Amino acid sequence: MSPSPAATSNIIGVLIADSNRMQAQLLTSALRRHPEFHITTCQMDTLSILQAVSAKLPRIAVLSLNSTASVSETVMILRRFHLSYPEIPKVLLVDTCDRELVVSAFRAGARGIFPIPDANLRLLCKCLLRVAAGQIWANTEQLNYIMDLISEVPSLRVLNSRGTILLTPREEQVVALVAEGLGNRQIAGELNLSEHTIKKYLYHIFEKLGISTRVELVLYAVNNGDPRQAEWLTGARRLPPGA
Repeated sequence: MSPSPAATSNIIGVLIADSNRMQAQLLTSALRRHPEFHITTCQMDTLSILQAVSAKLPRIAVLSLNSTASVSETVMILRRFHLSYPEIPKVLLVDTCDRELVVSAFRAGARGIFPIPDANLRLLCKCLLRVAAGQIWANTEQLNYIMDLISEVPSLRVLNSRGTILLTPREEQVVALVAEGLGNRQIAGELNLSEHTIKKYLYHIFEKLGISTRVELVLYAVNNGDPRQAEWLTGARRLPPGA
Protein backbone atom coordinates (compact mmCIF):
# COMPACT_ATOMS: atom_id res chain seq x y z
CA MET A 1 0.00 0.00 0.00
CA SER A 2 1.53 3.34 -1.09
CA PRO A 3 1.69 6.24 1.39
CA SER A 4 -0.97 8.92 1.21
CA PRO A 5 -0.17 12.31 -0.42
CA ALA A 6 -0.23 13.95 3.03
CA ALA A 7 2.29 11.46 4.40
CA THR A 8 4.51 11.90 1.36
CA SER A 9 4.53 15.68 1.75
CA ASN A 10 5.84 15.30 5.31
CA ILE A 11 8.84 13.22 4.24
CA ILE A 12 12.14 15.13 4.46
CA GLY A 13 14.51 14.67 1.56
CA VAL A 14 18.08 14.36 2.86
CA LEU A 15 21.17 14.51 0.66
CA ILE A 16 24.26 12.87 2.19
CA ALA A 17 27.57 13.94 0.65
CA ASP A 18 30.36 11.64 1.83
CA SER A 19 33.41 10.30 -0.01
CA ASN A 20 33.89 7.54 2.57
CA ARG A 21 31.73 4.83 0.96
CA MET A 22 31.48 2.62 4.05
CA GLN A 23 30.55 5.53 6.32
CA ALA A 24 27.99 6.77 3.78
CA GLN A 25 26.40 3.32 3.52
CA LEU A 26 26.19 2.94 7.31
CA LEU A 27 24.68 6.38 7.72
CA THR A 28 22.23 5.85 4.87
CA SER A 29 21.11 2.45 6.18
CA ALA A 30 20.58 3.86 9.66
CA LEU A 31 18.56 6.88 8.52
CA ARG A 32 16.42 4.81 6.14
CA ARG A 33 14.99 3.05 9.17
CA HIS A 34 13.26 6.34 9.95
CA PRO A 35 10.27 6.79 7.61
CA GLU A 36 10.35 10.59 7.96
CA PHE A 37 13.53 10.73 5.84
CA HIS A 38 14.13 10.01 2.16
CA ILE A 39 17.86 9.57 1.58
CA THR A 40 19.99 10.23 -1.49
CA THR A 41 23.79 10.16 -1.56
CA CYS A 42 26.66 11.58 -3.57
CA GLN A 43 30.40 12.13 -3.41
CA MET A 44 31.76 14.93 -1.25
CA ASP A 45 32.79 17.33 -4.02
CA THR A 46 31.14 20.43 -5.46
CA LEU A 47 30.24 18.99 -8.88
CA SER A 48 28.67 15.80 -7.46
CA ILE A 49 26.65 17.78 -4.91
CA LEU A 50 25.32 20.27 -7.46
CA GLN A 51 24.40 17.46 -9.87
CA ALA A 52 22.56 15.57 -7.11
CA VAL A 53 20.68 18.69 -6.01
CA SER A 54 19.68 19.62 -9.56
CA ALA A 55 18.30 16.09 -10.07
CA LYS A 56 16.23 16.19 -6.88
CA LEU A 57 16.08 19.16 -4.51
CA PRO A 58 16.50 17.98 -0.89
CA ARG A 59 15.04 19.65 2.18
CA ILE A 60 18.39 19.38 3.95
CA ALA A 61 21.96 18.38 3.08
CA VAL A 62 24.47 16.55 5.26
CA LEU A 63 28.14 17.03 4.36
CA SER A 64 30.77 14.82 5.94
CA LEU A 65 34.23 16.20 6.64
CA ASN A 66 36.44 13.76 4.78
CA SER A 67 39.49 12.72 6.77
CA THR A 68 41.61 12.83 3.59
CA ALA A 69 40.58 16.41 2.79
CA SER A 70 41.69 19.55 4.57
CA VAL A 71 39.32 21.76 6.51
CA SER A 72 39.79 24.52 3.92
CA GLU A 73 38.78 22.16 1.09
CA THR A 74 35.65 21.09 2.93
CA VAL A 75 34.71 24.68 3.75
CA MET A 76 35.27 25.66 0.12
CA ILE A 77 32.86 22.93 -1.04
CA LEU A 78 30.32 24.03 1.57
CA ARG A 79 30.62 27.69 0.50
CA ARG A 80 30.22 26.92 -3.21
CA PHE A 81 27.20 24.75 -2.49
CA HIS A 82 25.68 27.44 -0.30
CA LEU A 83 26.20 30.15 -2.92
CA SER A 84 24.35 28.00 -5.47
CA TYR A 85 21.56 26.83 -3.12
CA PRO A 86 21.36 29.14 -0.08
CA GLU A 87 17.80 27.97 0.65
CA ILE A 88 18.93 24.42 1.49
CA PRO A 89 20.00 24.12 5.15
CA LYS A 90 23.30 22.30 5.59
CA VAL A 91 24.72 20.21 8.43
CA LEU A 92 28.42 19.40 8.64
CA LEU A 93 29.42 16.05 10.16
CA VAL A 94 32.83 16.25 11.87
CA ASP A 95 35.11 14.10 14.00
CA THR A 96 36.37 17.02 16.09
CA CYS A 97 35.33 20.67 16.52
CA ASP A 98 38.03 23.30 16.80
CA ARG A 99 37.42 27.04 16.72
CA GLU A 100 38.68 27.59 13.17
CA LEU A 101 36.45 24.85 11.76
CA VAL A 102 33.32 25.98 13.61
CA VAL A 103 33.70 29.65 12.65
CA SER A 104 34.61 28.86 9.04
CA ALA A 105 31.73 26.40 8.62
CA PHE A 106 29.05 28.76 9.90
CA ARG A 107 30.49 31.58 7.81
CA ALA A 108 30.35 29.32 4.74
CA GLY A 109 26.64 28.60 5.22
CA ALA A 110 26.34 25.69 7.65
CA ARG A 111 23.23 25.69 9.84
CA GLY A 112 24.48 22.93 12.09
CA ILE A 113 27.68 21.13 13.09
CA PHE A 114 27.32 17.58 14.37
CA PRO A 115 30.29 15.83 16.09
CA ILE A 116 30.02 12.15 15.15
CA PRO A 117 31.94 10.58 18.10
CA ASP A 118 29.90 12.35 20.79
CA ALA A 119 26.38 11.34 19.84
CA ASN A 120 24.06 8.63 18.58
CA LEU A 121 21.69 8.20 15.67
CA ARG A 122 18.70 9.42 17.65
CA LEU A 123 20.43 12.74 18.32
CA LEU A 124 21.45 13.03 14.66
CA CYS A 125 17.82 12.56 13.60
CA LYS A 126 16.83 15.28 16.05
CA CYS A 127 19.52 17.54 14.56
CA LEU A 128 18.24 16.99 11.01
CA LEU A 129 14.63 17.63 11.98
CA ARG A 130 15.52 20.84 13.84
CA VAL A 131 17.72 22.22 11.05
CA ALA A 132 15.18 21.27 8.37
CA ALA A 133 12.62 23.25 10.40
CA GLY A 134 14.81 26.37 10.21
CA GLN A 135 16.68 26.13 13.51
CA ILE A 136 20.42 26.18 14.26
CA TRP A 137 22.17 23.13 15.70
CA ALA A 138 25.23 23.92 17.80
CA ASN A 139 26.49 22.79 21.19
CA THR A 140 27.65 25.12 23.96
CA GLU A 141 31.30 25.00 22.93
CA GLN A 142 30.45 25.91 19.33
CA LEU A 143 28.17 28.75 20.43
CA ASN A 144 30.95 30.12 22.64
CA TYR A 145 33.27 30.23 19.63
CA ILE A 146 30.67 32.26 17.72
CA MET A 147 29.96 34.58 20.67
CA ASP A 148 33.68 35.19 21.18
CA LEU A 149 33.99 36.15 17.54
CA ILE A 150 31.03 38.55 17.73
CA SER A 151 32.35 40.23 20.89
CA GLU A 152 35.83 40.83 19.50
CA VAL A 153 36.74 44.29 18.26
CA PRO A 154 38.05 43.67 14.72
CA SER A 155 41.58 44.56 13.72
CA LEU A 156 42.99 45.24 10.26
CA ARG A 157 46.70 45.04 9.58
CA VAL A 158 47.65 47.68 7.01
CA LEU A 159 50.76 47.05 4.90
CA ASN A 160 52.63 49.00 2.24
CA SER A 161 53.88 47.54 -1.06
CA ARG A 162 56.98 46.13 0.69
CA GLY A 163 54.90 44.37 3.33
CA THR A 164 55.86 46.76 6.12
CA ILE A 165 53.30 47.28 8.89
CA LEU A 166 52.37 50.97 8.89
CA LEU A 167 50.12 51.40 11.93
CA THR A 168 50.11 50.62 15.63
CA PRO A 169 47.75 47.86 16.85
CA ARG A 170 45.28 50.43 18.22
CA GLU A 171 45.36 52.39 14.95
CA GLU A 172 44.66 49.15 13.10
CA GLN A 173 41.52 48.70 15.21
CA VAL A 174 40.36 52.21 14.43
CA VAL A 175 40.83 51.54 10.71
CA ALA A 176 38.84 48.29 10.95
CA LEU A 177 35.94 50.03 12.71
CA VAL A 178 35.95 52.89 10.18
CA ALA A 179 35.86 50.28 7.40
CA GLU A 180 32.78 48.76 9.06
CA GLY A 181 31.03 52.13 8.79
CA LEU A 182 31.19 53.28 12.43
CA GLY A 183 31.38 56.99 13.26
CA ASN A 184 33.84 58.52 15.72
CA ARG A 185 31.39 58.34 18.64
CA GLN A 186 30.62 54.67 17.97
CA ILE A 187 34.32 53.82 17.63
CA ALA A 188 35.01 55.61 20.91
CA GLY A 189 32.31 53.51 22.58
CA GLU A 190 33.70 50.26 21.17
CA LEU A 191 37.23 51.01 22.36
CA ASN A 192 36.23 52.76 25.60
CA LEU A 193 38.07 55.92 24.56
CA SER A 194 37.02 59.56 24.17
CA GLU A 195 35.82 60.88 20.85
CA HIS A 196 38.68 63.40 20.95
CA THR A 197 41.19 60.52 21.20
CA ILE A 198 39.65 58.82 18.18
CA LYS A 199 40.03 62.05 16.18
CA LYS A 200 43.72 62.15 17.16
CA TYR A 201 44.15 58.55 16.05
CA LEU A 202 42.51 59.35 12.70
CA TYR A 203 44.77 62.38 12.24
CA HIS A 204 47.89 60.23 12.72
CA ILE A 205 46.47 57.47 10.49
CA PHE A 206 45.73 59.92 7.68
CA GLU A 207 49.23 61.38 8.05
CA LYS A 208 50.95 57.98 7.93
CA LEU A 209 48.96 56.75 4.92
CA GLY A 210 49.04 60.02 3.01
CA ILE A 211 45.26 60.37 2.76
CA SER A 212 42.78 63.00 3.94
CA THR A 213 39.25 61.52 4.08
CA ARG A 214 37.42 58.53 5.61
CA VAL A 215 36.41 57.39 2.10
CA GLU A 216 40.07 57.24 1.09
CA LEU A 217 40.81 55.35 4.30
CA VAL A 218 38.15 52.73 3.58
CA LEU A 219 39.45 52.28 0.02
CA TYR A 220 43.01 52.00 1.33
CA ALA A 221 41.92 49.41 3.90
CA VAL A 222 40.07 47.36 1.27
CA ASN A 223 43.09 47.32 -1.05
CA ASN A 224 45.86 46.97 1.54
CA GLY A 225 44.22 45.49 4.63
CA ASP A 226 44.85 42.10 6.15
CA PRO A 227 42.16 41.08 8.69
CA ARG A 228 43.50 39.43 11.84
CA GLN A 229 42.40 38.29 15.27
CA ALA A 230 41.61 41.15 17.62
CA GLU A 231 44.01 42.02 20.44
CA TRP A 232 41.31 43.69 22.55
CA LEU A 233 37.84 42.93 23.70
CA THR A 234 35.57 45.94 23.99
CA GLY A 235 37.35 48.44 26.23
CA ALA A 236 39.97 46.03 27.57
CA ARG A 237 43.16 44.46 26.31
CA ARG A 238 43.01 40.71 25.66
CA LEU A 239 45.40 39.01 28.03
CA PRO A 240 47.69 36.20 26.83
CA PRO A 241 46.96 32.65 28.10
CA GLY A 242 48.05 32.23 31.68
CA ALA A 243 48.28 35.95 32.35
